[in-house]
Parts: sequence; C-alpha cells; structure tokens
Amino acid sequence: MALQKPLLICIVGPTAIGKTSLAIKVAKAFTAEIISADSRQFFKEMSIGTAVPSAEELAAAPHHFIQDKSIFEPYSVGDFEKEALRKLDELFKKNPIVVMVGGSGLYVDAVIKGLDEFPVVPIEIRTQLNTEFELNGIEPLQKELAEVDPEYFKKVDIHNAHRIIRALEIYRGSGKPYSSFLKKDTSTRYFEALYVGLTAEREVIYDRINLRVDKMISEGLIEEAKGLFLHKNLNALQTVGYRELFQYLDGSISKEKAIEEIKKNTRRFAKRQITWFGKNETIRWFDYLTNVSEIIAYIKGEKAL
Repeated sequence: MALQKPLLICIVGPTAIGKTSLAIKVAKAFTAEIISADSRQFFKEMSIGTAVPSAEELAAAPHHFIQDKSIFEPYSVGDFEKEALRKLDELFKKNPIVVMVGGSGLYVDAVIKGLDEFPVVPIEIRTQLNTEFELNGIEPLQKELAEVDPEYFKKVDIHNAHRIIRALEIYRGSGKPYSSFLKKDTSTRYFEALYVGLTAEREVIYDRINLRVDKMISEGLIEEAKGLFLHKNLNALQTVGYRELFQYLDGSISKEKAIEEIKKNTRRFAKRQITWFGKNETIRWFDYLTNVSEIIAYIKGEKAL
C-alpha cells in the first residue's frame, strides 16, 4: 500500500439508496472495519424503523456504533465525534483503511471536519423553549426559526423539535443566528477522507423509500412503535417513522395516514440529505446500480493502492 496517511472511506448518500450493502463490499475488499455514522441506528430499542443492517450484513464485516446506545442515554453528535475518533485510533492500528457509512451529514462532518463551536447559553432559555413547545406545539417555533435564521431553516429537519429548539436556543441566547456559528474551517485530522456517494434519479429514490416503508410495516414497525409509545417524548424518538406512528397510536390520525406521512417525510428527509451532500464538491458520485468493482477500482486508483 502506498498510503501516506490512514484512509477513511466515507460512503454517503440519501436514505434507501444502498449504502450499507456497498460499505460491506468495500470493507471486505480492503479487509477493513465499518463505523456507522447513521444517528438513528445507534439505539438498540429502534431496529425496524431505522433499517439496521441484518444479522447477515453485520456478520459480513465488523461494524461499530450499531445499536450500542439506549434511547434513555443522552447522546449527542459531540459524543459521537469523540467516540468515533477514539475508535478510529484503535482501528487504524490494525489496518490503515476504515470505512464510514451513513446518511447523517452532520455526524459524518463531525468526524472529518470537527464540530462547530457555539456560545454557552443559560439553561433557562432551553427550559422556556421546551415549555413553549409543550404548550403550543412545534409550528410557532418553526415560524420563528424561519424568520430569524432562514439559512438554517432551509436545511434543518423542521419536524425535529430537538434541532429547532437548539437553533432557537442559540439565537435567543446570543442574538445571532445559529447558522452564523457553523464552521467555515475544518479541524486538522491525521487521516485522509475519501468520499464515495451513491445516487439515483429522484423518482427512483422515492420509489425505493416507499418500498422500504412498506417493508418496515410488514416487518412489525407498528408493534415496535407501540413498545416505545410511553417514551415518545425522548429526543431519540423525535424521528421519521416513529413520530407519525405515535400520532396514530394516540388517535390523532389513521394508520393509513400515518404510513402515508412516513413516506412523505422520509422523501423530504432524502431531499435534505441530497442538498447537504451536494454541497461537498469532494464526493465522487456513482449511480446506485454501478458495479462495486468499478467503485473499488476508483478508490484504488485515487490512493494508488
């Protein structure tokens, strides 16, 4: 191998595009291990709704950060950055190549570029925002964020109350928009990152999402949501697939409407992922049907392996 630095191969792209399958094939080609940067797959109580790799897939290559946390433990992107960097230190001692896979752009960026630095804000501001959310719902908070920070509003999951509250907390505490604190420079890492992205026509992505949601329902997602219903206010559960089913379970909407909303919100999520990763000009994009040998040849060619 001609590597000057350890290499982190990052496989990214929208949900349901086939990242897990590709990551396993790439990992096997380089006898490498896999770090998951999917923020939904960290939690052991959430299996079906987060499309956790199957037992066969997990056995095909060593995986890390898959269902190793509990929804009852506070776990932030900052925690993930620290733990992932420690794990990389360990893995690079065994092999100069590691694969990282996931559609959570913020978590991928945290490992490769480092996190942004935000001002310390009095706890009372978050308490007030949480109270407003409990009393009035998310809509007034969405409206406020759209007015005070339209840049961040365009790319955040506007249905994720935790993210909305965090952005408003920073704004109210500092008087400056959350987006103004987002990092312009990257942290220096001792390893190199090589990005490989999977893509497809928008209609293909949406069809794959719809099929995946139907599969999740048939595999028991509603039953999984029932088991988590009592804890529906936990941050980890403020996510597509569970949020809509909690509305069905509390009688707010029908089952059919909940399933329709999961599909719609997952499509919106994929659109945001495409926008996020689309800003990274270093990603080499491949159609999702590309033969893996072509992708492996690209990686070898780029790094003279």
